[in-house]
Amino acid sequence: MNSGTYIPGNSLIHRLDSRVKAASFFLLLAGLIACSSVYSYCIIFAVLIIVIALSRLPLGALFASIIRLRYFFILIFLMNALFYNNHEPLFSRGIINISGEGIGQGARIVLNVFFIMLLANVLTGSTAPMDMTAGLGSLLKPLKLFRFPVEDIAMIISCAIGFIPGLLEEADMIKKAQTARGARFESKKLGERILSFPPLLIPVFMSAFRRADDLALAMEARGYRNAKDRTRKIMEPLKGRDFAALLCSAFVCIFQIFLM
Repeated sequence: MNSGTYIPGNSLIHRLDSRVKAASFFLLLAGLIACSSVYSYCIIFAVLIIVIALSRLPLGALFASIIRLRYFFILIFLMNALFYNNHEPLFSRGIINISGEGIGQGARIVLNVFFIMLLANVLTGSTAPMDMTAGLGSLLKPLKLFRFPVEDIAMIISCAIGFIPGLLEEADMIKKAQTARGARFESKKLGERILSFPPLLIPVFMSAFRRADDLALAMEARGYRNAKDRTRKIMEPLKGRDFAALLCSAFVCIFQIFLM
C-alpha cells in the first residue's frame, strides 16, 4: 500500500470528522514548528505514537514514502552539519565547517520533515478524498469574506491528493522497467546512482502533466465551470470525540508554544 492512499477502517481516527482532522493537523504542525528542545520533540513523538496507534493504519503505508527519501534526509543533515557557518567550529578545513550548532540544526530540520510527512500520511490514510475536500472547504469558508476562491482551492488540493497514489505506482513501474534496461538505482557508486535518476524523473513528470491535461479535458467535457456553483456534501454536526480530539490538539500546540 502506497503512502497517500486512503485505507478504509473503523478506528477512532477514521471516525473523526474531516474538519477536525484537518484542523488538528495544522494545530500539531504549529506545535511541531514551535519545538525548540529535546523535551518538546519527545512530546510530539509521544503524540505521534498515540495517533498512529489509534489510527490502526499499517506501518508500511505510513513509512513507505519516508523510507524512499532516506538519502534526502541524509543530504539535508550533512549540508547543515558540514557547512553551517559558525565562529566556534568543532572542526574546520576549507569549506567544511563542523559545529555543534550545525549538527543540531540539521537534526531539527530532518525531524521536522519526518514528523510532518508522518502526520500527513495519517491524515490522508484515514480520510477519504471527498471527505477531505468537504472538510477543507468548510474550514476555509471564512476566507470568502476576502473574495478568496475557497471551493477552487479545496478542489485543487483534493485533485493533488488523488494524484499521489497513481504517480507513486507509476514511478515504481518505471523504476522496474529502467532497472531491467540497465539502470543502477541501487549501485554503490554515487555517480552511477545519480545518472540513473533522470530516466526516472523525466517520465514521472511527463506522466503528471499528461494526467493533469486528461483531468482538465474530462472536467471541461462534463461541463465543469466553477466550484462554487456545485452541490456539496452536507457536513454532520461534530460529536463529543471530535471536540475531544480538537481540544487535545490545541492543548499540545499551546503547550509547545509555552515551552518556547
